[in-house]
Amino acid sequence: MTSHTDGPDKPLIMLVGMGDLSAKVLTMLLSDPATNRIVLAGRDTETIRRRGNLALFTAHNLGHHGTVDTVHVDLRDVDATAETIAEVRPDIIFMGGSLQSWRVITALPKETFEELDEAQFGPWLPMHLTLNHLLMQAVRASGVDVKVVNAAFPDAVGPILDKVGLAPTIGVGNVANIVPALTLGAAHLLDAHPADVELRLTAQHYFSHYVPRFGDAGKGAYHLSVQVAGQPGPVEVDHGAVFAQLDNRLKRLGGIDGQLLTASSAVRVLKGMATDSGVLAHAPAPGGLPGGYPVRVHRNGGTVDLPDGLGLAEAIRINEDCQRADGIDWIDDDGTVHFTESEMAVMKRLLGYECLSMKLGDASEWADELALKYRAFAAKFA
Repeated sequence: MTSHTDGPDKPLIMLVGMGDLSAKVLTMLLSDPATNRIVLAGRDTETIRRRGNLALFTAHNLGHHGTVDTVHVDLRDVDATAETIAEVRPDIIFMGGSLQSWRVITALPKETFEELDEAQFGPWLPMHLTLNHLLMQAVRASGVDVKVVNAAFPDAVGPILDKVGLAPTIGVGNVANIVPALTLGAAHLLDAHPADVELRLTAQHYFSHYVPRFGDAGKGAYHLSVQVAGQPGPVEVDHGAVFAQLDNRLKRLGGIDGQLLTASSAVRVLKGMATDSGVLAHAPAPGGLPGGYPVRVHRNGGTVDLPDGLGLAEAIRINEDCQRADGIDWIDDDGTVHFTESEMAVMKRLLGYECLSMKLGDASEWADELALKYRAFAAKFA
């Protein structure tokens, strides 16, 4: 294990859950001297060691020389995970683990996926909340002051865990993933160079999922401000005309290919934290807030950086409204989640799964039931 004292100005970044997204994040982190001191954590240490070596060798070919170590972590063993965190003492943990990736249902036949996708993302919450809850319990038990960057449905996971004092530091993806396309779309309409166009978008996951697929905002509440270098204040731009381009000239690959974009969004945040840069980014759940926001990224996470005229209370209200379109009605003060009836009705009709409210402590059991119901459903199309 590389000593924590090696390179005191360079943070040690632990990646937890070595699926496709974390693998892409790893490759990007190793390409920058500010972020190339890494430890991989997971259950199958031999596989992740080989994954780490592949990334190291790739970086070497490109002239980059970082370090990648490997430790065993099973998030279901909170005490052992806490001991590992206390031993390794990472500065930042990137949480890429989930019980079922969002992209699993995209492997269904197109019409079936589109039908199931009408349930939105909220009902799948147990798959993403369960492991995050376990990780954050381990972080608290470790006694280590480590910042946690969460990639698994952070828009909802963050505010739920915040109710019990366990929110990850910040999330990644979702609101951030749509900003580049919106920037290019606005630049096109304004006849400006994309580098001169700066957006500030407040929106929950539903918005960033819906607009690229359909070219409009659907039921998603949002706030979008556009500025152009050299021009005072925000500029007017037709939002509908911007959104329409995302289902036309700015249409991109999705699914597993699309995770390249999420990885780059994550690395923007991770590098901002590693270098204490103050870079403008977009991120879900900074400090446990619901939905996504423009933020300034520093060592301790993201500080909300809203455009003039938009207060934090209104930004939260917009995100909670958008969250209802994603299938989550509201969150109680104890972390109990209440789901919207119309979106859950889709899950009941197709999978035979219905959960109208879920206590935080029951998330694991609901995840097991949902996994069982989904496997039976997907087997029909195998």
